[in-house]
Amino acid sequence: MKHISLALLLLLSVAGLAAQTSERVDTAAIGKIREQGLKQSKVMDHLFQMTDVRGPRLTGSPAIESAGDWVVETLKAWGLQNARKERWAFGTGWSLNRFHATMTAPQTMPIIGLPKAWSTGTKGMVTSEVVRPEITNAQEAEQWKGKLRGKIVLTQPTREVRMLEGRIVLRMTDKEIEEALTPPATAPAGRAGGAGGRAGAAGGRAGGAGVGRGAGALGAAGAAPAFNLNQFYAEEGVVALFDRGANTDMSAGGSDLTWQTQRVDGGTIFVGGATGGGRSSANTGVPQVTLAVEHYNRMVRLVDAKVPVTVDINVDVTFHPETPERLNGFNVVAEMPGTDLANEIVLIGGHFDSWHGATGATDNATGSAAMMEVLRIIKDAGLKPRRTIRIALWGGEEQGLLGSRAYADQHLGAPDAPKPGQALHSAYFNLDNGTGKVRGIWMQSNPLVAPIFSAWIAPLKDLGVEILGPRSVSSTDHTNIDRTGVPGFQFVQERLEYNSRTHHSNMDFYDRVQAEDLKQTATVAAVFVYHTAMRDQKLPRK
Repeated sequence: MKHISLALLLLLSVAGLAAQTSERVDTAAIGKIREQGLKQSKVMDHLFQMTDVRGPRLTGSPAIESAGDWVVETLKAWGLQNARKERWAFGTGWSLNRFHATMTAPQTMPIIGLPKAWSTGTKGMVTSEVVRPEITNAQEAEQWKGKLRGKIVLTQPTREVRMLEGRIVLRMTDKEIEEALTPPATAPAGRAGGAGGRAGAAGGRAGGAGVGRGAGALGAAGAAPAFNLNQFYAEEGVVALFDRGANTDMSAGGSDLTWQTQRVDGGTIFVGGATGGGRSSANTGVPQVTLAVEHYNRMVRLVDAKVPVTVDINVDVTFHPETPERLNGFNVVAEMPGTDLANEIVLIGGHFDSWHGATGATDNATGSAAMMEVLRIIKDAGLKPRRTIRIALWGGEEQGLLGSRAYADQHLGAPDAPKPGQALHSAYFNLDNGTGKVRGIWMQSNPLVAPIFSAWIAPLKDLGVEILGPRSVSSTDHTNIDRTGVPGFQFVQERLEYNSRTHHSNMDFYDRVQAEDLKQTATVAAVFVYHTAMRDQKLPRK
């Protein structure tokens, strides 16, 4: 009842504000946008180039450089101005050249697995015995000294593999829509569990694999460094570290939302960056590989039963050094010039980079392709925005929202020390929640935009757009823009299989993208972007 009351109060508040505000809605322009976006769409063509042709797009890799070049040249061909790569310091890049792993005893089993990004290689094919030492501190490590050279180490216990009895595809129910309309009890904290449901993701975020138990942290001030397990394995000559990923098959709802799905197993692997690895220099540690849980569990059971297990493994990788003359991080930036308010900017974007396990289709080629499509829609519809529309496709999001942070530092500054560009930006719109259609927009705790967005949503309700979410959501690039004082917004999207199957997984391919949903996403975003560019005033700030 409390949630219902809060939701009703919010709706009444929005209705009251709307009654006091006459927000102009250009129905003729919306008709042209819908024609281009829904009937003449090119968004899947953009997606194909980013994924099948040039994916994955790991920051610092040759593949993302190629993909960025394609975007720059495409935007130039469309007539956009100042299309370029804005570079920033990232560190050493990494790419996977070849991977092979086969269990050869007690029986032959081709292994489903994937090396973690910035993992070192094996220097060719190696045949190794598999062991499972349980080491959490220096005292336990002493018992294994001299016994691990040439071995592959299993770093985790088994995890239960459940049948797919939980929710796999998340299409919003009335209850979830009501929750989206309700302010959260507490504000989301940092990156953990943000809008993209990132809590529980592999690769250095909450819930990742535990290959570095007891590792790496410094002790209290003046104390000796804590025991570093990864360093111990490297010094002992371990060939590789195997893990099976997160400790649960349930994804997080994100931003205090209860929306959860069961993650699929059955060969789907969720993988990110190597524990203890770094971008400051080439990783000199032990190769780290995440395995399908079923394959990993089999090896644990065999080793625990004292059945000898051997594996043939080859991890072939390349590190790409960064130099002052060639920084490895970049954002793709370009402008559609405005008319009478051309000095003011409507910023749009999404992160362009991906992890390396697949081609980064739903995370986040969908968002990047949709924002490119926004520009094409407006151009081909013959519309002339008053403000300049600037697209920025971010690098380094997966390593900590690095590209959008670099943009904010360069162009916007901080709220207490703004740069001249801060006052010229009207708003930023972000897409980074997969392939599902847009159901609304998160207002990022800015109630002043409610009557404006409410007016823009009204002619889109037949497309399923209805939610004005009051909460601030996190874990993606709009937060870096919003913290500077420029209003930053993330669209509310249907999650579909995003958290259950594709997010950071080895199955995030073009095939998992829902074309009709993506067309709707680009169309809805274009309506918001165009109207923001046409208002007499910039969008109100908090």
